[in-house]
Amino acid sequence: MMAVVHDLAESIVGDITPLDPITPEEKAEKERNAIQSICNSLDSKRAQELIGLWEEYERGETPEAMLVKDADKLDMITQAFEYEKRHGVCLEEFFISTEKIFKTPAFKTLNENLRKSRSAFFSDNPKAQAKP
Repeated sequence: MMAVVHDLAESIVGDITPLDPITPEEKAEKERNAIQSICNSLDSKRAQELIGLWEEYERGETPEAMLVKDADKLDMITQAFEYEKRHGVCLEEFFISTEKIFKTPAFKTLNENLRKSRSAFFSDNPKAQAKP
């Protein structure tokens, strides 16, 4: 449910990436306003539940929030790698911004494996533009 709530806010403000010229505080404010806007059409109990889940995700302190944040970041760099392969572009900023961000053991391993696959891809394709 937490992952869906996080994506609900993004559905209004868009998926703000490390390349976007916006501070983390501005991003959080935009997403908070979005989730509150969504909750305005809900009954109080449901609205409190959704806002609570969104706030838990934003704090990133619970095991569930850490897992959802890790999944969100892995999804982002997986998509970045797919774009690099398909379009021959360098999206190194995505990989730099997530280099040491993973907190859960499973996602740390998945992150390492993706980065190894990416390095192997660029080693095997010297004409590719990215330089991991």
